[in-house]
Amino acid sequence: MRKQIPKLKNEDAEREFWARHDSTEFIDWSKAKRTLFPNLKPSTKTISLRLPESLLEALKLLANRRDVPYQSLLKIFLAERVEQEFRRSGPVGQKV
Repeated sequence: MRKQIPKLKNEDAEREFWARHDSTEFIDWSKAKRTLFPNLKPSTKTISLRLPESLLEALKLLANRRDVPYQSLLKIFLAERVEQEFRRSGPVGQKV
């Protein structure tokens, strides 16, 4: 018999609760099923980024060659490099 998950007032209380408790006391993960959310879009945050004009122009040229918006191409380049760095050195906070 698993413990009952308490009713929590808000997300902050929920975060604090799960930070202090092991979910296996409340949930039988052996019965979990994989679920796909194909239409779920990741949250985005608008930032301001200063780039040298020559770099921005080069990025726009590359994007034009690929027929994609330059901001989308920049996100692709950043995502590829971040993945490459994680493969090389491990995720942030993980000691290698």
